[in-house]
Amino acid sequence: MNKSSISILLPFKNTAEFLPDCILSIIDQTYDDWEILAVNDHSTDDSLDIMFSYAQKDSRIKVLTNDGNGIIDALRTAYSHSQGNYITRMDSDDIMSLNKLEVMVKALKNHGQGHIALGKVKYFSKDGVGDGYKRYEKWLNRLTEKGLNYSEIYKECVIPSPCWMVHRKDLEKAGSFSSNRYPEDYDLAFRFYEQGLTCIPTNELLHYWRDYGHRTSRTSEHYAQNYFLDIKLHYFLKLDHDKQSPLVLWGAGNKGKTLAKKLLKKKMAFIWVCNNSNKIGLNIYGKKMEHYMVIDKLQKAQIIITVANKEAQEFIKDYLLAQGKKSVQDFFFFC
Repeated sequence: MNKSSISILLPFKNTAEFLPDCILSIIDQTYDDWEILAVNDHSTDDSLDIMFSYAQKDSRIKVLTNDGNGIIDALRTAYSHSQGNYITRMDSDDIMSLNKLEVMVKALKNHGQGHIALGKVKYFSKDGVGDGYKRYEKWLNRLTEKGLNYSEIYKECVIPSPCWMVHRKDLEKAGSFSSNRYPEDYDLAFRFYEQGLTCIPTNELLHYWRDYGHRTSRTSEHYAQNYFLDIKLHYFLKLDHDKQSPLVLWGAGNKGKTLAKKLLKKKMAFIWVCNNSNKIGLNIYGKKMEHYMVIDKLQKAQIIITVANKEAQEFIKDYLLAQGKKSVQDFFFFC
């Protein structure tokens, strides 16, 4: 394969009803120098037969069997057989826009190594898209338009798993798929962030994200909220925590309490605050709930915010910005 070739890592498991749309959207791409590394993750439906039928017609499609179990092992298997200079991932139930690969390769060629090519995404579903997914789509696309994805990385996964492309060397620097941490896409986003890879801004809609009731991200335990909190805390402590600064936890809802337990388990000192008058002064897990204005008296505090209410988030953000504090430096929204 030449230096412009793309390796598309495509794990699949029991997505027979969606595979033809997915594969045809790749075959019909305006950019044709690609290979598909399609890894069967122990499907029990007709997925494998369907994939073989396409591979027999197109030598660019290679069908493999997962060396282990689950999507991380499948991605490792695919990557170990890949040859392209550019690496991307595709979900077997989704659809590419016709110029997706062309747009992404062009962006990487123009900007060089040290960059991530992204695209806007759009959810679709025969049953209609829920409000939560609509909000996530709007939020994600707003960040992608300006390449500011890392600015809110502690809220949610800011790099959509099936809509990124990087140089092989940059993926290697980020550890490729060596991590066992779930959700695997969020973990990789943090490792891109850790390596300082720059997100290339774009207004192009490049990926159609299918939603349905038995989608893996809806049904697998690996995508439960506790996994997201574990990743956020792990990378905050590794990448952004200043050990010389007071640590503040703002919020006493379910996420706040869960995070407090994790901090206590790690024997980390922190000040717990909230703006709920019914909870200020309470003793929870041996910690007294303080009024949020105690932050005014702290020097160079770092604040983790777990308040989910959108209006409250805006109040908190305005309050901290008025004090000259900066996002993803002095304060971090974990929801």
